[in-house]
Amino acid sequence: MPAPAAAPAASGPIVVAGTVADEASKAALLGRLRAVYGAERVVDQLAVGTVSTPANWNEYVGRLIGPNLKMISRGQLKVDGNTVSLRGDVANEGQRQQIAGDIAASLNPTYTVNNGLRVAASEQSVLDAALANRIIEFESGKAALTPSGMAILDQMSEALRKLNGIKVEVIGHTDNAGSRAGNLSLSQARAEAVKTYVAARGIQADSISVSGEGPDRPVADNRTPDGRARNRRIEFKVAQ
Repeated sequence: MPAPAAAPAASGPIVVAGTVADEASKAALLGRLRAVYGAERVVDQLAVGTVSTPANWNEYVGRLIGPNLKMISRGQLKVDGNTVSLRGDVANEGQRQQIAGDIAASLNPTYTVNNGLRVAASEQSVLDAALANRIIEFESGKAALTPSGMAILDQMSEALRKLNGIKVEVIGHTDNAGSRAGNLSLSQARAEAVKTYVAARGIQADSISVSGEGPDRPVADNRTPDGRARNRRIEFKVAQ
């Protein structure tokens, strides 16, 4: 069951998606999230279906959702059976170790914790400031940049130049309309188009890696037009 992300921003939505075994499990998980983050921030995209879970799974998942998660930005907590994967950015190495250590200590030895947390580099703030939460737009259903998308990338190219060849990952995301396979392909193509554009403006191509995550990492509710628009985005991350 993919569980929610830690907060992508101080006031950002907490999107919880995946499948749980029953309504009681869903209510318990949502209740824990609302207690930690506030009810108004939790976006429920959970489904109830047939899934196999380890013994006392609900109890262990509840232990994972604590105040420490609020130290993570642009985060994702995924629970698949007894494998726990954590991604996102933290302010320092101490936080990275503390969060992962506390999670491991709250589980029994049958659980595996994959610590994908990263210490946010100062270079990341350069990219975040240049993008300024704007959406790089493409023609509908295509990997062709719009004029406004190109204008933002002109500014991103200036920011990338300031990084002096530091490795950066360009990540494409989509909403959940259409097939997952098609969205994965589209998000990859859009990330490639961004790389091609900035490379044409003098950014070293070998300093840019690309990936497409399709609809798998929403930051907003796909059930609303505004949410879908926010999920159709390009992300720039300093590679570590």
